[in-house]
Amino acid sequence: MRAFRGATTVEADDPTMIRVAVRDLMNEMLEVNELVDDDLVDVILTVTADLTSMYAGKALREECGFSDVPLLGAVEADVASGIARCIRIMLHAYSPKPRSAIQPVYHGETKQLRPDLHPS
Repeated sequence: MRAFRGATTVEADDPTMIRVAVRDLMNEMLEVNELVDDDLVDVILTVTADLTSMYAGKALREECGFSDVPLLGAVEADVASGIARCIRIMLHAYSPKPRSAIQPVYHGETKQLRPDLHPS
C-alpha cells in the first residue's frame, strides 16, 4: 500500500470551482500513478478555512463516483504563510510502484508547497 498526494487551489469559494478542481486533481493523480477505483483504500481531503461553500468530499463523490471509498474531510491548520483557497488530497491505494516512482500532483499556487518538484 502507498500514499499518493496532491493539492490545488481555486480562485473563489464557489461550489462549481471546487467541484472542477477536485475532479481534475483526482483524475490526474489516478492517471499519472496508474491507479483505478478498485486500488483505492481511502481518501483524505483537507481544505483551508476560507472554503466553506461545499464539502470537498461531496464534490469528490459526485464528480468521481467513489461511492464505496471511505472519505475523510478536515480543515487545514490556519498558518499565516499558508496558501489561500487550497484543497489537498492524500489517498491510500494498493500499488506495485516503489515509493520513488509515485508522482505527486500540484496545481496552481500549490506548486510552491514543493518547489523541489517544480523547478523554475
